[in-house]
Amino acid sequence: MNPLHFIEEEDLYFMEKALAQAQLAFEEEEVPVGAVLVSPKGEILAETRNQILKLGDPTAHAEILALRKGAQKLGNYRLLGCRLYVTLEPCAMCAYACVLARLEEIIYATSDPKTGACQSLYQIPLDQRFNHQIKIRQGILEKEAMELLKKFFQMRRQK
Repeated sequence: MNPLHFIEEEDLYFMEKALAQAQLAFEEEEVPVGAVLVSPKGEILAETRNQILKLGDPTAHAEILALRKGAQKLGNYRLLGCRLYVTLEPCAMCAYACVLARLEEIIYATSDPKTGACQSLYQIPLDQRFNHQIKIRQGILEKEAMELLKKFFQMRRQK
C-alpha cells in the first residue's frame, strides 16, 4: 500500500465534508460512504453520498454521483486535475470510472479489503495498461470513517 505522503489542511477539510456526507447516508440507512470532488483550483464541484436504495440504482455510489455532478458542472466528462475525496476505498466500478474521468488523484479514508480496487484487491487507477493513471493517497480520517462503517454494519446485523 502506498503510505499517506502528506496531509494538508485542505485535505482534512475536504475529507471532513466527505465524512459528513457519509453520516447523512448512515442516517438514510444507506452504506455510509461520502465523496467530495474538488477542482484543480480547490473549488468543490460535488458533495455526494451513497444513494443506492433511495434512487433504486446499483450504480448510485457516492463516487459515481460525484463524477456525474462534476462533469455536468464543468460541461465535460474529463475532470482533468480534479481530486476525489472518499471515505471508503472505491470499488472496481468507481475506480475505473475515475480513470475514464481522468482524475488527478483519489484520496480515501479507509481501505476496503473485500472490494477495494485502488490498492487492496485491485489497483485499477495505477494499472499501466490503461491510458491514464491516478495518484492514490489513503488514511485521512481513517479511524472516523471505519468507525462509522462498523457501526452501520453492526446495526444492520442486529435487525
